[in-house]
Amino acid sequence: MTVRGPWNDTSLSAEERAEALLAQMTLEEKVSQLGAHWEMQADTEDVEGDVAPMEDAMSAGKLPFEEEILDGLGHLTRTYGTEPLSVPEAAKDLRERQAAVAANSRFGIPAIAHEECLTGFTAYQATVYPTSLAWGATFDPELIERMAQAIGEDMAAVGVQQGLSPVLDVVRDARWGRVEESIGEDPYVIGTLATAYVKGLQSAGVIATLKHFAGYAASRAARNHAPVHMGRRELMDLILVPFEMAVREGRAGSVMNSYADVDGEAPAASHWLLTEVLRQQWGFEGTVVADYWSVAFLEKMHRVAADQAEAARLAVSAGLDIELPHTGGYRTLPAQVREGLLEEAVIDTAAARVIRQKIELGLLDAPKGESHWQPQIDESRDLDSAANRRIAREVAQKSLVLLRNDGTLPAAPADLAGKRIAVVGPSADDARTMMGCYSFPNHVLVKYPEGTFPHHGLGVPVPTILEALRETYAQAEITHTPGVPIVEYDDAGVPAAANAAAAADLAVITVGDLAGMFGRGTSGEGCDAEDLKLPGAQQELIEAVLAAGTPVVLVLITGRPYALGGIAERCAAVVQGFFPGQEGGPALAELLSGSIEPTGRLPIGVPARPGGQPVGYIAAPLGQNSQGVSNLDPTPLYPFGHGLSYTTVKYSGLAVEPGEIAVDGTADIRVTVTNTGERPAEEIVQLYFGDRHAQVTRPVKQLLGYQRVSLAPGEAREVTFWVHADRFAFTGAGFRRIVEPGAIDVWAGPSAEDLPLAAELSLTGEIRQVTGRRVLGTPARVGEALTQG
Repeated sequence: MTVRGPWNDTSLSAEERAEALLAQMTLEEKVSQLGAHWEMQADTEDVEGDVAPMEDAMSAGKLPFEEEILDGLGHLTRTYGTEPLSVPEAAKDLRERQAAVAANSRFGIPAIAHEECLTGFTAYQATVYPTSLAWGATFDPELIERMAQAIGEDMAAVGVQQGLSPVLDVVRDARWGRVEESIGEDPYVIGTLATAYVKGLQSAGVIATLKHFAGYAASRAARNHAPVHMGRRELMDLILVPFEMAVREGRAGSVMNSYADVDGEAPAASHWLLTEVLRQQWGFEGTVVADYWSVAFLEKMHRVAADQAEAARLAVSAGLDIELPHTGGYRTLPAQVREGLLEEAVIDTAAARVIRQKIELGLLDAPKGESHWQPQIDESRDLDSAANRRIAREVAQKSLVLLRNDGTLPAAPADLAGKRIAVVGPSADDARTMMGCYSFPNHVLVKYPEGTFPHHGLGVPVPTILEALRETYAQAEITHTPGVPIVEYDDAGVPAAANAAAAADLAVITVGDLAGMFGRGTSGEGCDAEDLKLPGAQQELIEAVLAAGTPVVLVLITGRPYALGGIAERCAAVVQGFFPGQEGGPALAELLSGSIEPTGRLPIGVPARPGGQPVGYIAAPLGQNSQGVSNLDPTPLYPFGHGLSYTTVKYSGLAVEPGEIAVDGTADIRVTVTNTGERPAEEIVQLYFGDRHAQVTRPVKQLLGYQRVSLAPGEAREVTFWVHADRFAFTGAGFRRIVEPGAIDVWAGPSAEDLPLAAELSLTGEIRQVTGRRVLGTPARVGEALTQG
């Protein structure tokens, strides 16, 4: 029989209810709230490979579900996202498990059901949206918020309370396999878009989880899980910034730790990161969840714990509340408290956070007319609705980046009627190449050989590039030659592809990545690259087609930027897409044909050469081209922020008012953009700054703000950025965050390397230490349209 009390009284605050419940719970009941269970349902003989390397070793000691829930349970792991189950099938399992969890809790406390949701709800037959790097290319927080809200509404409708997204890792080396999951190389773009995602997901009642806290993407040699050798200044001024934005401004409900140790300190056991920074400095009030098996990592990989008991003690003491994906070392916590190795107050603190979150989610409240809470699931929910696909199409459209164009594009269907188009390349007719590694087809379905499981195929319609081009250019003669595979090196088909191109009036080459997990693809978790040459023989394919002499439109569908030096400048046009999702094929055809305008901008630079990594535009003077001091030039072929339109845009009138402010003051920075061409444009107005002199080395330039602006032909608009001096703060020589007096250079333009306008802002007064809340954003407003004569 369920014990009821003040914790069920909805007139009390969540804190009061949690405190009352905690006072009645046994030590085992408290610890049960800090664990999870992950049930694998399929016949494992049909599945190709484990979820992750060393899964068996990391899962040692996992209990059957019935034993795991004897005193209740904190989380249910991926009921929808583990096997290809329809909504009714997964809903039945979720209801049964939630009922069992509540029945085994004296207080009837259910579990939080969590799922992955990076490219959409990672479930069978759910919409596959563009991956995170594509969000970065949109530079459109409002759109990403709408997308996340749609994802959250689907998850909430089928009984899911928490999503393990977004990823806020700042890319420091593009060879890292999980670049596709990141939003790019700039912390401000990452922070603004991730915050928008958090707001959207949580507006639907689903907790967002920020990951991976912190430093994961800066691993040595870009190897997954490799150590991060980084000074604390870089960590504080670059890596942590987007997390702080999403915590303070997005009020994210959860944070997930990083696997990679930072300067020898494992984040899962870092009191400095999980408590001092996250909670004490930023005021985070949610839960910290473990990246899967990261508590076990403390013993088995980091070797900072002698056994799982010590690993659990280190993690919970640091501030890691919930062990995922299932309970392991945390099962030892009650005995450790009784042995005097751990204060019960540490358990109370973590359990109170979990219980408060469950109360805030309504999990302790019985619906009217019901005796207890149970998941409200709409079994008829269409997870791939027409509304979802419209949003997915819009994100895909705005994420495509036109890198180069000699006037060949747009290629109107009428202009190519009766002409021959050779579509060449391995990604043109492979729908999986449009999706990231955390999409359900590439994350789960790929493990099942066709015919060995009742549900097979992709689960959702994914028009290929070839299908979309054939529909768009129905009056043209289109041939397709794959030429080469993506994953393996095989150039046997290159001559046939070159011949097909030579016989055509236009060649469209589609190359790129196939996302997978742990070496099963060319991009994705554990699919790190030795260099940034295109995988397999795709470079050779492009060279051969270019040699045929036919005008070439090069289309890249990738999870990371690849070196294009020596190739791009010989193409008529180059379009970059970052896994644009299930609507990516039609969106690309729309861009090539001119039915939409190219508006995407690079969230990460495209290198000229495949080696010489890592590079990135945010670097001090010694990180830039050293004018002959080194023979390696890190200057990208296409810089951060780059992207062309089918029109021309002029920048003018950069003004800083006032030109001098105090170290805690504000200024308005204005710039006018004018569409001087004949087609409409959506310009991404970019504002950069550089600290001319400082007590420590500072980046030569860094994005200060950005704003998407719609411009009709001949139209001009003034954009005003509101800038607080906090935006120029950095970690000084004494490891204090400060704003220094002095000159700040300000630039405006369409990319980090194309900045036609320059001005100066002077900061005056004494050095100011910045503590507590600070201004993290640069809001902008767009003025009324002015028609140019």
